[in-house]
Amino acid sequence: MTETTAAALDLEGAGAVLAAEAARFASFGWMRGTSGNLSLVLSRDPLRLAVTASGRDKGELTASDVVLTDGAGVAVGPGRPSAEAALHARVVRLTGAGAVVHVHTVASVVMGQRSPAGIPFENLEMLKGLGHPTHEVAAVLPVIENSQDMTVLGDRLEAALRPGMPAVVVAGHGIYVWGADPREARHRAEVVEWLLELAAVRG
Repeated sequence: MTETTAAALDLEGAGAVLAAEAARFASFGWMRGTSGNLSLVLSRDPLRLAVTASGRDKGELTASDVVLTDGAGVAVGPGRPSAEAALHARVVRLTGAGAVVHVHTVASVVMGQRSPAGIPFENLEMLKGLGHPTHEVAAVLPVIENSQDMTVLGDRLEAALRPGMPAVVVAGHGIYVWGADPREARHRAEVVEWLLELAAVRG
């Protein structure tokens, strides 16, 4: 079996997973319209990702609404991936993640504007959902300035990475969250959004 054929078979399964994840996030109002994008690593060497296709309603994705990309986020097969596919690939290369979630939430925009130097959290049980062994820790969620240039945005994300915080807020835009697989990335995205909502309510 050729690499292309194997990747195509994997891509269909990955598409079904990402469609289900997108439907969940859309039901929360985190992927309104066609906003947001998701990715899943299919292979490491060479690096190949399944990325949600550009311009699709994330609450109506099917298993075929994904595109195979390389380690730079460039399409390897048919279809057009999200314009932010290159950033997904960059996150994977930097962190070793197996899946990346990018959603547009109101709380992330509010807190990105309110705390552009980073959003601090401490002594919260929900921090354990990000891998901390106890609630008795302090963590900072980085905030970076937005850019339409994915190389520039990737450089900003790389400079902002913090141990124990598998996420970053892009000011005026949304959040990127990653994990070892789609389930972990989803759980972490839900935890990060909970923390952002708490911070927004606290004022």
